[in-house]
Amino acid sequence: MSLTHINHRGEAHMVDVGDKSVTSRSATATGFITMQPNTLQLLVDGALPKGDVLATARIAGIQAAKRTSDLIPLCHPLPLTHVSIDMDIDMTKGGIHVMATCRTDGKTGVEMEALTAVSATCLTLFDMCKAVDRRMVIGDIRVNEKTGGKSGSWSREDTVAPGNAVPEEKEDAAGSSMSTALLCVRFFGEARDHARAGMLDINIEAVEPLTVAGLKACLIARGDFDPSRLQAGRLMVAVNQKMTSEDHLLSPGDEVAFFPPVTGG
Repeated sequence: MSLTHINHRGEAHMVDVGDKSVTSRSATATGFITMQPNTLQLLVDGALPKGDVLATARIAGIQAAKRTSDLIPLCHPLPLTHVSIDMDIDMTKGGIHVMATCRTDGKTGVEMEALTAVSATCLTLFDMCKAVDRRMVIGDIRVNEKTGGKSGSWSREDTVAPGNAVPEEKEDAAGSSMSTALLCVRFFGEARDHARAGMLDINIEAVEPLTVAGLKACLIARGDFDPSRLQAGRLMVAVNQKMTSEDHLLSPGDEVAFFPPVTGG
C-alpha cells in the first residue's frame, strides 16, 4: 500500500485532486473528555468561572473545522456545507462525549475536518474547566463513518459482531459480576433536534422488553428523546443500518438509528 501524501522521491506533498469528481461527502468523528465529578457537576449547574462552557466549545469546534487546512499542512481547503457538534454529558463515566459531523460537496473527504472539530471542542472544554480541574484527560478521538467519494461509504465495525455479541463482564464492589453490554443509539435529521444528544450509549439492562419499542420507551422515560415533537408524526428505525420495525429484537452491541421519513442534508 502506498501513501498518497508521499511522492516518488519520498517527499511530502499535497495530493492532486483536480481530476476527481465532485460528490457529496460527509464524515463523523467522536471523542471523550473525562473530568472530576465535581467539575462535571459545576458544568451542569453553569457555575464554572468562564461561563457557558458547552456553547463556547461548540463554536470552537465549528470554527476549527472551517480552518482545518490552516492547521494540517497537506489538507485541501474545503467549502463546508454543514458542521454540527453534539455533546453528551455522561455522569456515569465522568465526562463528555463529543461528536462532530461535517459535510461538503467536493473532490476530497472531510474526515480531517471532523477530527479537527472534535479535537478543538475537547480542547476548549479543557480550557473552560481547567481553573478547577487540571486532571482532565482527552482521548478516544476517531472517525466513526464517512460517505461519498470513490471509496464510497465506510463505518467503523463493532468490536464484536452484533449477532455473536457477548456482554462484557465487570466486577462490582462486592465482587459479583454485572453486565455492561450497550446499545449504540443515534438520531438523524429532525429526530436529532428533539434528542438530548446525537449519539447515546444505553445499557441493555435498562431496556424492557429488549426490542426497538422497548428501547424507544426507555429513551422517552429517561428524557433522552421526545418523538411527539416530530412534525411528520412518524419515526423510522434502522438496526445495524437495515430498516426494521418496532418489534425487532435487539442484541448487545447493536447500533439503532432513529430518523424521520425524509432527512435533510
